[in-house]
Amino acid sequence: MTGQPAFEEAVLLATYQVLDRSRPHLRANMISSLDGAATHQGLSGGLNGPADKQVFDLLRRLADVVIVGAGTVRAEGYGGMRLDEADVAWRRAQGLSDHPVFAIVSGQLDLDPTSPVFTEAPVVPVVLTHAGSPTAQRTRLAEVAEVVVCGEQEVDPAAMRLALIERGLPQMLTEGGPHLLGSLVGAGVLDELCLTISPVLEGGDAIRITRDAPPVHSTMRLTGLLHADDMVMLRYQH
Repeated sequence: MTGQPAFEEAVLLATYQVLDRSRPHLRANMISSLDGAATHQGLSGGLNGPADKQVFDLLRRLADVVIVGAGTVRAEGYGGMRLDEADVAWRRAQGLSDHPVFAIVSGQLDLDPTSPVFTEAPVVPVVLTHAGSPTAQRTRLAEVAEVVVCGEQEVDPAAMRLALIERGLPQMLTEGGPHLLGSLVGAGVLDELCLTISPVLEGGDAIRITRDAPPVHSTMRLTGLLHADDMVMLRYQH
């Protein structure tokens, strides 16, 4: 398997492509260990592998906007949201923009305007915050991003979703982290969960893929399944 992709592109597209791109659709892409841990030593990257990376890249290719919580941006070392040449070529052939917009969710706006997330972004990022966030920091970030207020004292997931749709970004992908996913699940605005099960046991006190979420009992249906390298990639939709 070394050097060879786990899945053919046609298989990935058949599994994950949304046929009606005009219809708003919010999907999450997450990874979990066999025993439910969302991280290895604090990072999700410790759980993934080449097969999962293929799905990760494909979902970005299909997205109009990629939404990530500020804590995950810092912890996982995000840079500018830039796709590779093959993905750009595919998007152009589909009449899409070269790159998805990068949207960062942050209540405290603890973000560095000089970070590569902003300075190396091929498209102006969006920062989603609330009216109670620090005014001075909002002004600084407005020089390198579009700052959008979604809620009064905390980011309102429904308002966030609507703001992105109004900006012509109906195909929405979130890569977490667990706090952001928990808020989306709690608000009932998530349409789809793409979940990779990594073939490892973590133990310890690692967090789940949702955190700080209110109790919910929301049934989803399995609409896609792939497996490679002892990993299982699942697609669930409401």
